[in-house]
Amino acid sequence: METIMKSVEAYTGIPESIQGQLFRSILILILVIILHQIIKRVLYKTIQDRKTYYRFKKGVGYAFIIIGFVLIARVWFKGVTSLTTFIGLFSAGLAIALKDIIMNIAGWFYIVWKGSFRVGDRIEIDGTAGDVIGIQLFEFTMMEIGNWVPADQSTGRITYVPNYLVFKEPVFNYSSGIPFVWQEIPIYLTFESNWKKAKSILEEIALKHGETIEGAAEESMADMSRKFMIYNAKLEPKVYTSINHEDGIRLTIRYMCAYRNRRDSAEEVYEEVLNRFEDHKDIEFAYPTQRVYERPREKNES
Repeated sequence: METIMKSVEAYTGIPESIQGQLFRSILILILVIILHQIIKRVLYKTIQDRKTYYRFKKGVGYAFIIIGFVLIARVWFKGVTSLTTFIGLFSAGLAIALKDIIMNIAGWFYIVWKGSFRVGDRIEIDGTAGDVIGIQLFEFTMMEIGNWVPADQSTGRITYVPNYLVFKEPVFNYSSGIPFVWQEIPIYLTFESNWKKAKSILEEIALKHGETIEGAAEESMADMSRKFMIYNAKLEPKVYTSINHEDGIRLTIRYMCAYRNRRDSAEEVYEEVLNRFEDHKDIEFAYPTQRVYERPREKNES
């Protein structure tokens, strides 16, 4: 072995002492990887639930990264016997050069321990909304919704967001607390329409679609009120009246729906409005119209 090490030193210029450290570091890395793969297979065979398996797999992976890092560091820094001292010196030396990486790791700890969101939650951060499909050490991954696709449906794009953004931008979580959102659907009528009758019909429709989740929403709101100071938590559907001089009379249906069901819910409401208004000749939808005025022709007719 000594002959081999001397030959390597003569060929590469790497001293024997460094060769020993390299060998031990590679050996530690190989052993950590093998042990990690064995534990992953054991978890895969014993844990049936996919979400539970995913969380355990990620936790074990991060644990082995830390263990491997510390063991290899002890090989190269023999004089540092205290793990706390080593971490302090290492962090101080790389704080400026690796600022973004350190912030991402700190963001990961914040996400994991505080639990502002989890895998499966629908969130919005820095103008990007989506369903969280993975939380890694340096970034978390979302399946994007919205953008050019209306009503919060998936675009098919995967978005990678650095973890440090949780310290700089507000996080909007659709899933935690109350898993429902307010849906507003505007209906425009002509000024000649019987708007009172139309409003009564829309109130019936709003009540029909809102009451299906009213109990669950009230229960979620009660749970949230124990954690936060929530005022004016009125959950019943309502129809608001306003006048738009360009479009006519505006009746806005406001009700709560499941946050993943906005588009389907809106379609059901629109279809029911069309079917109900079809039976009433004194209710007409307002829409942009044009009138062509031919001055010479109208003079001759007069």
